[in-house]
Formats: sequence, C-alpha cells, structure tokens
Amino acid sequence: MQFVVLPGQSHDVTGFGKLNQAAPRIKRRGRGRPKQRPRYLVGDTGYDADSIRRTLRRQHTTPVIPKRKNAKRKPRFNRGLYRERNRIERLINRLKQARRVATRYEKRAENYHAMLTIAAILIWLK
Repeated sequence: MQFVVLPGQSHDVTGFGKLNQAAPRIKRRGRGRPKQRPRYLVGDTGYDADSIRRTLRRQHTTPVIPKRKNAKRKPRFNRGLYRERNRIERLINRLKQARRVATRYEKRAENYHAMLTIAAILIWLK
C-alpha cells in the first residue's frame, strides 16, 4: 500500500506520476524476483485520462477505470474487478476514524503523511 499526499485543490491526474513511481514491488508467490508493476490498476473516473491509460499500457498494466458519462468512446472494462474497489473506499473510511487524519491538523504534508501511516499501521495491527 502506498500513500501520496497532494494539495487539496489539485486533480487526481496530476498526482498519478508520483503514485505510479512510488508503487511498491509485488512479491511473487513462489521463488523469483518481485514483479515491478501490478497486473491491474483499479481507479475511479478521476483517473480517466488518455495519458494515464497510455502509461499503464506501456507498463503492461490493464487499466480498470470507467469512462466519464460525457465520453465519446467508452472502452470495455472488467466490472467485477471494479467492484473490488469498495475495499479501498472502506479503508479510507476506517482511516478517517482517526481524528487527526480526518480533520488534518498537521499543516505540513510530511507530518500528515506520517499520521496517515501510523493510522494505517494501527488498522493493520487490529
């Protein structure tokens, strides 16, 4: 799991580059080197941009991102895999139960990132 803190007024597409570079390596089930990239990337319509889709295809990652309602061309996507995105939404709701994360008392991004990491560790330990 990886967190990237962005300014509140910025769009999701602008932070995709940081998030993509910060993605951790994925361990293989058996022996061998860890994979560099995941097989699928599940995102909401905020990540619906042609540049993101091109980047993911170059990395041999299948984008599972629905198109916006006003899009002219709507490619098919795996609806069953997209429904698994609710796990991410539930995690965000659990993280927001930590008061410091929900209200963002910290003014510096580094401090907020640290509190987010601590809250995720506490959820993982429960």
